Amino acid sequence: MRIAVCGSIANDHLMTFPGRFSDQLVADQLHTVSLSFLVDRLDIRRGGVGANIAFGMGQLGVRPVLVGAAGEDFEEYRAWLERHGVDTESVHISEVAHTARFVCTTDADNNQIGSFYTGAMSEARNIEIQHVADRVGRLDLVLIGADDPEGMMRHTEECRTRGIPFAADYSQQIARMDGEGIRNLTDGATYLFSNEYEKELIEAKTGWSDEEVLQRVGTRVTTLGKKGARIDRAGQEPIVVGVAEEKQKADPTGVGDAFRAGFLSGLAWGVGLERAAQVGCMLATLVVETVGTQEYELKRVHFMERFTKAYGHDAATEVQAHLP
Repeated sequence: MRIAVCGSIANDHLMTFPGRFSDQLVADQLHTVSLSFLVDRLDIRRGGVGANIAFGMGQLGVRPVLVGAAGEDFEEYRAWLERHGVDTESVHISEVAHTARFVCTTDADNNQIGSFYTGAMSEARNIEIQHVADRVGRLDLVLIGADDPEGMMRHTEECRTRGIPFAADYSQQIARMDGEGIRNLTDGATYLFSNEYEKELIEAKTGWSDEEVLQRVGTRVTTLGKKGARIDRAGQEPIVVGVAEEKQKADPTGVGDAFRAGFLSGLAWGVGLERAAQVGCMLATLVVETVGTQEYELKRVHFMERFTKAYGHDAATEVQAHLP
């Protein structure tokens, strides 16, 4: 499969607060919140959901096509992604704006408060998916991840019109979308990705039940945090995959992106939905053990040892043949 990943490209500023956010919130004063957290640590990392997912796929030997917008400050980031197996030739470079930036603080309970500056990301709407397909020869699947909202709408409609299979994965952008927007991004998707909370929000905002959503998408993939992931298809029993055992919990940022990278790589390999979800969960475990979304190192032997322990020899034998 040739997979394009549409989504934000950003630089992450990740901070660690040693206390708990909840201890600083006064219930009857939430309408006038004014807080400043003295943090112990600052890590500046490469990020953005599109780049994170593409990086993970590159680590697994699947050369994805990254589709997004960045500023003229992107060249060092581009070199990093190319070195890790990502095709960046379809990244649009803005002449006026910097690459987007995510600023996030994580507390002792792994709760997070973040802000996102869009910058060049708003120009993602100017990218034509057909031009990307023409450049690489074909596209078998386009993941439409969190990005410029107008760009997400345009890419979805173009895929739908041109008959290009697409996966809906609006994640962080769901908070600013209304029911009509979510319905437009969802209807006809080959895959729909969300976490448990986003799943409930999708149904609440669209007015669709879980069954009605499954009538409009091919496969619904829901991440369950420490419980793993569930895959639902209309008229079929759900597939539930557990997480691999983690050695430590360093930083939850980017865990969902890593799962998607693993899952999409499994699709590209043709190993089936359960195996794809297992690869996604294993890659997500590597990310949660590392500070930063692209700082983990995937070593084939180490990956397979842990994958075998988590999912058994039969699963490992099937996956191992595809790892670089």
